[in-house]
Amino acid sequence: MDKNVISFIKKLLLQHWQRKLISLALAIIIWIITYHSMTVSKVVSGVPVRIVHLPPGKTIEGMMENGLLGTKVTLNLNGNKESLENLSPKNLEILIDASGQPDQWIADISKKNLHCTNPDIDLHKTIAKVSGQEIIIKQSKLVSEKIPVLITQPIGEAPKGYQFLDVWPYQLYLTVKGPEDLVKKLKTRGLKLTFNLNDISRSELDALQGKKQNDEVSFPVPSNWKKISVPPISDQSLEIDDPQAKYLRIDFSRQDFLPVGNFLPITIFFPAKHSGTLNPDTYSISTNDFVVKKNGIKVLAIPLYAQGISRLFLDTVKDMIQITAIAAPKSERDTLLWNAQFVYPQELENRYVSKVLSEAGDDSFDILPHMREDYLRNRFRRYMNRFRFYTANHQKLNLKIELQANTISVHPVNDLSPTEQ
Repeated sequence: MDKNVISFIKKLLLQHWQRKLISLALAIIIWIITYHSMTVSKVVSGVPVRIVHLPPGKTIEGMMENGLLGTKVTLNLNGNKESLENLSPKNLEILIDASGQPDQWIADISKKNLHCTNPDIDLHKTIAKVSGQEIIIKQSKLVSEKIPVLITQPIGEAPKGYQFLDVWPYQLYLTVKGPEDLVKKLKTRGLKLTFNLNDISRSELDALQGKKQNDEVSFPVPSNWKKISVPPISDQSLEIDDPQAKYLRIDFSRQDFLPVGNFLPITIFFPAKHSGTLNPDTYSISTNDFVVKKNGIKVLAIPLYAQGISRLFLDTVKDMIQITAIAAPKSERDTLLWNAQFVYPQELENRYVSKVLSEAGDDSFDILPHMREDYLRNRFRRYMNRFRFYTANHQKLNLKIELQANTISVHPVNDLSPTEQ
């Protein structure tokens, strides 16, 4: 750099340096004063609203236990620039005093309603003016009710080797507190709780089954599953407080195929509306390779199996099951409908419950004695409703039953060859 240039710069900086330093200091002071006293406007969205001094026995729809409303508002603030820059919905809220107010009123928002959680910000000195939307406050009677919670059919798939059987109990109750109208609607409509079978592992069920190799396994529902979301009442899931919730379980059965062990009677039901042409005198089941007559009874001579039930259930009912087809004219149906029919199901249910209770010790149940019978009856009905016949190759039994000249023919549609293991 040229010596003359360097000399000029030194002279510029050092000549009258005291005056220049004072000028710089004064400029900084003026800037600070101007910045701190500058008035600006700022829009703050999503400001929470908190109700205070609410009279006993009253509540507001959408209000949480901490007094915050579900509704948030937008404010237009006018005041000190520096302080306003530090205000946000995270440290600002609107306080509304409900004492002495009627059941419904319009709350005007002013500076006195604002509260800042940042102790370094003095809102009374910071904010000059507040404008924003009006808030309609409607108080309601605070009531407490038990809301029914229906335990619905689970979603997902049972672990491999197991089949979903049932959930028990089917219904529980949840105590909620809230506005009278809202709680009444909840009580009428009820709530639903649905579990996901994908959240249960095979190892968990294997461990529960243990060395006993039972046909049935009960999975106790974990505590953190016994919660339900009720958005109008709370922003957090509520734990079901019904005492019976501790017995909540999901039952599974093994997927083993159990041999029925005997040939089943097959009969025809003749509806009265067709009895003029369709009756036992005009039509009877013909015999063939699959239907034989044994001791005067037509039976289906096919080895049959059942899946997803217990051996005890099968032993209880197998001598009281028959296959029943419903007679119908050709103009109505080409093939006849049929199903497995349990004879005297109420007595079978009683036998099943009696057998389970007599063979199982008290330590086999983790539910109260007076609840055990109801639990077992529900299980029996579940088995009965899901009961299906399978062939030796593990396919659901499919029968083709149709009217012939004066007979009714029965043929299995399935391939009856056993599945190779």
